[in-house]
Amino acid sequence: MFKKKKYRVGIAVLVVALASAGIAAQQTDIYFQIKKNFSIFSKAYENVALEYVDEVDPEILMRNGIDAMLETLDPYTVMFNESQNEQSELMQRGNYAGIGIEAGYRDGEVVVVAPNEGGPAEQAGIRAGDVIIAVDGVSTEGLQPEEVNVLTRGEVGSEVTITIRRFGLDQPLDFNLERARIEVSNISYAGFIGETEDAGYIRLNQFGSNAAEEIREELEKLTEQKEISGLVLDLRDNPGGVLQEAVKIIDKFVEPGITVVDIRGRIQEYNQTFTTSEPVMFDKPITVLMNGGSASASEVVAGALQDLDRAVIIGEQSFGKGLVQIVKPLPYNTSLKMTISRYYIPSGRSIQSVQYTHQGKNSAVSVADSSKREFKTRNGRTVYEGRGIQPDIETGKEAPSILEVALMQQGMYFDFATKFESQNASFDYSALPDNVFNQFKQYLEEQDFSYSTDSENLLSSLKEELKGIQAAESQLEALEQATEIEKETLFEEKSPDIKRRLYLELVSRYQGQSGRVEAGLRSDGDVLKALELIKNETERNKVLSGDQ
Repeated sequence: MFKKKKYRVGIAVLVVALASAGIAAQQTDIYFQIKKNFSIFSKAYENVALEYVDEVDPEILMRNGIDAMLETLDPYTVMFNESQNEQSELMQRGNYAGIGIEAGYRDGEVVVVAPNEGGPAEQAGIRAGDVIIAVDGVSTEGLQPEEVNVLTRGEVGSEVTITIRRFGLDQPLDFNLERARIEVSNISYAGFIGETEDAGYIRLNQFGSNAAEEIREELEKLTEQKEISGLVLDLRDNPGGVLQEAVKIIDKFVEPGITVVDIRGRIQEYNQTFTTSEPVMFDKPITVLMNGGSASASEVVAGALQDLDRAVIIGEQSFGKGLVQIVKPLPYNTSLKMTISRYYIPSGRSIQSVQYTHQGKNSAVSVADSSKREFKTRNGRTVYEGRGIQPDIETGKEAPSILEVALMQQGMYFDFATKFESQNASFDYSALPDNVFNQFKQYLEEQDFSYSTDSENLLSSLKEELKGIQAAESQLEALEQATEIEKETLFEEKSPDIKRRLYLELVSRYQGQSGRVEAGLRSDGDVLKALELIKNETERNKVLSGDQ
């Protein structure tokens, strides 16, 4: 018996020894590979820098080599030079001169993750999901999101032209914007909503320093004034921020001792588990609003509350950024921002929507819906990995027409509101009066407002091709009349949306940004749906139990 036990112990020791030897061998192998390839690279670099037929800048040559290497990993792993380091620090302080956008990477293209509320881009009509194809005529093809972000920044008051491509529109759109001081606050609005004003609403713009404490303060203010029936937490167009702030926010709504997010990667020291520790501060119903501009920490909050069946998620599918980066200092005041792990939320799923193959420049694959892994929430509802956070109730919004884009792009709402304010001492209406809308239409005529539809562009090409052919003139004239009728019809069809946007612009002039938000919430479809669920316990429980 004793010999058998001794024999088993011996096997166990041998297994451990072999495993340790295997790990050591792997480490030795990787260090050998690093040393070998670094020797090859450094010699090649030296030869090219010193002996290539044309004189080359050694610094630019090396930077190009490093950038090409990092581009095979993912769009978020980048090197910062000295000036980019300063830009990064400026952004982290939440105060910089730019147009107020966060650029990201999607399907091989640089896109707007989220425009900052009230910033030049948002005011001009740039939306989350717009593909940035040029900045001041410089193509973004081959550029990383960080590089595009840098191109959009500059001196306060300087101008920049952003060219974007928008889903559903055939023609690219140019936006001429004036850079402004961008001060991004964590919370842009908090207050009561609903017909009886008994539900709380908080719009969180970002997860900056102290965001969780600001949420706590706003919740205390709301609950001290009256008993509220529930909370609407608005994370739309929130690109994320500090993970620890996201965890602290979840902590306000979930009992202690619950693991809400894991960070896991290759290196053990970077792995972390975040668990709730505070008593529940708010135990009433919660609805979370999100859209395609909700990313990173926003997805952690929405995903954790969804996995724990603590909140109903309403809106659109989120961006799907579940990668974690750290910034490692390098010599000569440079640094490396590097992906070191992934987020995993309570059900065990990752929120990352794209997997990078590392086979070429930002080469990525999206997992087919049929192949996405299933996970279960606390109540047993099925949720999926690989698609960001899918809302419990999907709403979606119709993209603005080319007419609506042109009105914003050319500043028609803004300029009319400026003129109206100079001529009217007050504006106290619950909706836009017809006479004001008629004044706006008259203003458009005075300003010679014009825009081109896809039909007009096609007709213009056709006229060029048929130039000089008399037999085609009558048909072309008929087509021209048809396009004018089409534009008149479009204006009538889009009048409700145009009236709403004009109304909100006028409200902001007389009641400030908070007045604009309050007015907008009264007709916001996502908010109205959230209020409906807060009031309807049966429907809410049906969603959270998976019995829809």
